[in-house]
Amino acid sequence: MGFVGGIILGVILVVAVAAAIFVSQKGKLNKIKEQAEEVLKRAEQKAKEIISQAEKEANYKLKQAEFQIKEKLLSKEKELEKEFNKKFQELALKEERLVSKEEYLSKKEEDLSKREEALSKKEETIETKLKEIEETKALVEKEKAEVEAKLQEAKQELERIAGLSEKEARDLLLKKLDEELVEEKAKLLMKIETEIKEEAKRKSQEILAYSIAKAAIPFVTEKTVSVVHLPNEEMKGRIIGREGRNIRTFETLTGVDLLIDDTPEVVVLSCVDPLRREIARIALEKLIADGRIHPTRIEEVVKQVEEEMEQHLTEIGEKACFELGVYGLHPELVKMLGKLKYRTSYSQNVLQHSIETAIICGALAGELGIDVKKAKRAALLHDIGKAASYEQEGPHALIGAEIARKYGEDEEIVNAIASHHEDVPITSMLGVILQIADAISGARPGARRELLEAYIKRIKELEEIASSFEGVEKAFAIQAGREVRVIVDDKKISDEQAYVLAREIANKIEKELTYPGIIRVTVIRETRAIEYAK
Repeated sequence: MGFVGGIILGVILVVAVAAAIFVSQKGKLNKIKEQAEEVLKRAEQKAKEIISQAEKEANYKLKQAEFQIKEKLLSKEKELEKEFNKKFQELALKEERLVSKEEYLSKKEEDLSKREEALSKKEETIETKLKEIEETKALVEKEKAEVEAKLQEAKQELERIAGLSEKEARDLLLKKLDEELVEEKAKLLMKIETEIKEEAKRKSQEILAYSIAKAAIPFVTEKTVSVVHLPNEEMKGRIIGREGRNIRTFETLTGVDLLIDDTPEVVVLSCVDPLRREIARIALEKLIADGRIHPTRIEEVVKQVEEEMEQHLTEIGEKACFELGVYGLHPELVKMLGKLKYRTSYSQNVLQHSIETAIICGALAGELGIDVKKAKRAALLHDIGKAASYEQEGPHALIGAEIARKYGEDEEIVNAIASHHEDVPITSMLGVILQIADAISGARPGARRELLEAYIKRIKELEEIASSFEGVEKAFAIQAGREVRVIVDDKKISDEQAYVLAREIANKIEKELTYPGIIRVTVIRETRAIEYAK
């Protein structure tokens, strides 16, 4: 019986006893006694039911607790089993590793033993060899002394027989060797240079062909005069003015000579500066169209044309930059590019030459992995000094470099501009390809022309240089001075020496002559056998 059932039973008994006492004392409450007994029976019945229920609940909770304990024990058992298996596997793996290490160490130990044995044998062999070498060395020293003695005897005998001293014989031998070495050196040089030239020619032809193909700029011949057509002959008198005041004013303001002769309805403007000549031409055409020609009007029109020309030069420079994709130039540099349209070099328009050089330079840079934009920028500006060469003294390359530096251009570009005619040393690959592109543009057929006198002088100097070498019979400049053919005496010049002679002539031409493009030197040596049948 549980604790709760005991308490309930005690309470019932107390109540029953109290009721019995009350009945016995009063003796009047029999009926109540019966009721009390009935209550007592019911209470006992109820107590038994409560006790039975409490026992059932206690048994259920006990079984439930036992079941939970069994579950926890089973779970713990599984965990322990899992941990045990894991530890067992780790131990097995470690055991395998230890076995492998033991085997590896055993093998190493065996290898070391074998190496020690081999080293011991080698040491013994080396000691034996050293002894043999010492013995051989002593023998060689002995034989060397004997050979030197015999050589000395042979030398004295040879001197006696030949009638030459040792020094004379050595000089004779060295002279002969020198002659043989010259021929061998020439043959080797010819072979190596031929191979290098073939490979360089092939590669350079590919690069240059690709680069030149990108430039298709027309050649325009520039003149030093401009012709202005007049509506009638009377206009000549109006241009001259009273006592020549109009023509004097015009020439003073423009810096151009105005030539009026008997040619009908035509006047000629003459000036070496194409920009001033163009300003004068436009101003004169405006004056003729307006009809009012007097000093004040001439001054107004010339000033107006000069202002318009400033804007026109900027537009020309901007157009050139746009064509090449060159941006961010200082406005003054853009204007100076426009001026290059009115500058010429050997009759080649300088602006067109700069654009062509930039296209070629950009193509070369792309082939060689150099910054294409920087290459085009440097090439476009490389002759910028010619726009200011009338105002400043000095080489146009150095003037152009100072102008580029003044307006914030990169130092690499400045050096490329300054060095494109070798006025200063080249410090980057950009300078090299700019020099090449400039030479290609200037040397292409039809790009430039020379005055007849300068051309003839250069041709004569070229032939004189080639004829100045010993063994040369005749020298002829052909291909408009781009090639010189040298005919040599076959008795004085061998095939190998002809190759060396061609190199020496080319070097002398490079040092003493100034010329556009390249000059090819061809040395011709031939042997002719002639006989007559009678």
